[in-house]
Amino acid sequence: MSSTPEELPSTTPNAPVLYEERLWPSFWVWVIAAGFSAATIVMFAPISLEVAYAVAVVTAVVVFTLLFLSTPRIEVTAQTLRVGRARIERKYLGEVSWFSGEDATYQRGRGLNGLAYLCIRGWISPVVRVEVTDPEDRTPYWLTSSRTPERLAAALTA
Repeated sequence: MSSTPEELPSTTPNAPVLYEERLWPSFWVWVIAAGFSAATIVMFAPISLEVAYAVAVVTAVVVFTLLFLSTPRIEVTAQTLRVGRARIERKYLGEVSWFSGEDATYQRGRGLNGLAYLCIRGWISPVVRVEVTDPEDRTPYWLTSSRTPERLAAALTA
């Protein structure tokens, strides 16, 4: 299979990165996380204000850490494409196309193949679709969110 990290040759640490992006949560996601953490004060205030504030701080640390750690990275080098935890050699990549607006909504919804590899985030509308040409891989394509889909597509087709 082409998309399992164990079977790929290790890339040299000095391999030039042609494109890199982190799919960070949007500002409003961080605001919701902060609001959720603050809401715990209301739940624990009847017990004690000190406990309520302590729970709010612990909740904020946990939620923000989880958001930070779950943020996938997209990286394109001359040899590989890495999206989240998955990697694939570029020799197995076919047609690359990007979509925004209603076309992106269609790609993430009704137009989605159930066997596709997905790394999409609801707070990032544009998506990039990368065809997989490896005959041993059942995955027809990868679909990933990107804030700069035209740059990602250009890096993959260069």
